[in-house]
Amino acid sequence: MNSEFQLEQDRLRRVIEMIREQVGRLEERTSQHRDEVIHIRKHFWDEVKVNTDSFDDYLETIIGLRQEAQALAVSQSTHRHASKRLNTLRRMQKSPYFGRIDFKEDDSPASEQVYIGISTLTDETGDNFLVYDWRAPIASVYYDCQPGPAQYVTPGGEIEGVLEKKWQYLIKNGTLQSMFDTSLTIGDEILQQVLGKGTDKHMHSIVATIQQEQNRIIRHDRGRLLIVHGAAGSGKTSAALQRIAYILYKYRENLNADQIILFSPNTMFNSYVSNVLPELGEENMQQVTFQEYLDHRLSDEFHVENPYDQLEYILTADDTPTYRTRVASIRYKASTQFFEAIQSYRKSLEEAGMQFKSIIFRGKPIVTAEQIQERFYSTDTSLKFFNRLEKLKEWLLVQLKEVERMERRKPWVQEEIELLSNEEYHKARNFLAKKRGYKKEDIADYEVEPVVLAQLIVHQKLKAVRKRIRAFQFVDINAIYEQLFADPLKLAQLIGETPAKWTEMCEATVKMLGEEKLFYEDATPFLLLKELILGFQMNNAIKHVVVDEAQDYSPFQFEFLKRLFPMARMTVLGDFNQAIFAHASEMNDFRILMNLYGEEKTEVINMTRSYRSTKPIIEFTRSLIPNGEKIIPFERDGERPVLTQVADHNELHRAITSKVSDFRELGYHSIAIICKSAEESKRAYEALSDIEDLKLLRNNSIEYEQGIVVIPSYLAKGIEFDAVIIYNASAEVYRDESLLRTFYTACTRAMHHLQLYSVGKLTPLVDTGTGPSSTHFLEIE
Repeated sequence: MNSEFQLEQDRLRRVIEMIREQVGRLEERTSQHRDEVIHIRKHFWDEVKVNTDSFDDYLETIIGLRQEAQALAVSQSTHRHASKRLNTLRRMQKSPYFGRIDFKEDDSPASEQVYIGISTLTDETGDNFLVYDWRAPIASVYYDCQPGPAQYVTPGGEIEGVLEKKWQYLIKNGTLQSMFDTSLTIGDEILQQVLGKGTDKHMHSIVATIQQEQNRIIRHDRGRLLIVHGAAGSGKTSAALQRIAYILYKYRENLNADQIILFSPNTMFNSYVSNVLPELGEENMQQVTFQEYLDHRLSDEFHVENPYDQLEYILTADDTPTYRTRVASIRYKASTQFFEAIQSYRKSLEEAGMQFKSIIFRGKPIVTAEQIQERFYSTDTSLKFFNRLEKLKEWLLVQLKEVERMERRKPWVQEEIELLSNEEYHKARNFLAKKRGYKKEDIADYEVEPVVLAQLIVHQKLKAVRKRIRAFQFVDINAIYEQLFADPLKLAQLIGETPAKWTEMCEATVKMLGEEKLFYEDATPFLLLKELILGFQMNNAIKHVVVDEAQDYSPFQFEFLKRLFPMARMTVLGDFNQAIFAHASEMNDFRILMNLYGEEKTEVINMTRSYRSTKPIIEFTRSLIPNGEKIIPFERDGERPVLTQVADHNELHRAITSKVSDFRELGYHSIAIICKSAEESKRAYEALSDIEDLKLLRNNSIEYEQGIVVIPSYLAKGIEFDAVIIYNASAEVYRDESLLRTFYTACTRAMHHLQLYSVGKLTPLVDTGTGPSSTHFLEIE
């Protein structure tokens, strides 16, 4: 073994030397490309002769501009690719590869040693592969196969052979520290070392430790929809990010990072995962939260409630008189039944019910809402709905022309002419002269006719009105949506039934709309109705959509995303044991999404093994939930979660301060004090102010900050911490079954240590776990 280890160390040294030489050459080339780009930008206009005197001169100018722009684009692209490769090689200098397979193809006289790393590396000839990219077809053998008969799929067909050996390497800063000959998918030795480390402020790539079930997700290439349902800590998000890297590699000729979009739970999470793709030499995909999209589309008209304010209400207002109505409203407006109701409502507008705004000019209506409505419903009803709106828009523009003609003779126009400054007058004269065909040198001879100047002034004054008409702003979407709730019987007329508490829901919705506000549960239905009336603003450029924490999305929202990105394939990831939003309380799996694209175009992958936490922590957390026994803990030992019961909040804060100090002495970099709500987090943060460098994370926090943080349960989703302190796991705070998923989510954030405190009696959620009594897995202090 020692001789083999030495041979591997010698090979590693040669590979690193090869990388160093390539880095040196590439640094020189990259510098040249950068200088070239700077030079072209600096002298761009020196190379272009701008002349617009004649058509031929104008054409020559355009061609010159295009040639210079193309030269600049080529130089920028060359520099970008060289810089990207240089960054990858620099990362490879520290660890060129992490695995090796000895694979003998059928009918081949000898086996080939295939080393696998984050990117491909060849020798100076380009013919001999020193390292294969982890996304290359042959690398799937490393992740999926045990020694023995093996095969992998290439674009040219399936390659069969024998996997003779599989090695794992642990390389740090160019030094081979250890190597393992393993018959496992990925040997526990390296995975244990990776999982045993402390956390970082960023998630990192997992290519060296990808498991077989994760590899299925990464290389999945069938159908329109891939649903990944995985236990907390199973690596769903990590696998999804490696999947994006794999897709960018496989379809690199036809796909770029801008054509992939990730819907993430919050902006803080965006910061947390921002490092993964650059580590793999890829550009980051677009990242957005669904709330950001809603704000982009609706914030000009409404103040839109965000999902965390909605959830904060659910977690803190359960003793208010409107609570049950609000919960019922959230659930119903998130359902496919309401999606169908909105579609039926839009259909009914073909016969009656469209609401319009009067066209106003100078404070007076020039076409009233009643006139517009009468015109709309007198138009040929055999036309498609949107075509009727188009004809209505054309009719309004004709009316506007007539208004424009009549306004020219009115006294206000003469007043406007008299009030023109010299600068405004000359600007108007130049514009009219050019319009009449006068050359620049002859403009001084042009005399402005008062009638023509009046026409110009009226036309300019009506410009904003014309723009609003062309944008269909005469359609009163707000009133149309409100109309659905103004009469509680309207829904029954549309779909034959109404949900419980519908009248109360209607009253609350109308009140919010009157204040120019939208409940979060109303935002997507409102937007859908607007799109169904005015036409969908589809994004055909996006080819792949990834939705993380998918259990937080409603069926309604998924139907909307399907229509928003009609050309995209979709990957959704979630865990219904962490479905803490009110609309998901009765959902236990993703079966409802099977109808999105049809079962034949949908595949579901279940991930049952959890890697984040130690085995004792997983044994405790899985005992909290139904069917928790299906979650398989990775064999990483540690201490049992500890429960400490205290008499009051003063004792609680002293105990937490002391525990944080203990965790710091253990060398933990990330310690989370997790509270149920933002309200509780704020109180805890103020009470624990003696803890040095304590931070409070809010729903508007942009970047995940490592250290000691106080954080609400719902913001902690998707993030992991070295140690977690459950601030108050008492019966008063986590009082009933409705909070089980919130409590489970908070507890599953811990990697190495989980400490629970309870002011008084412990929550019944622990005592009533579905497996053996949950307290069996706790260390009771």
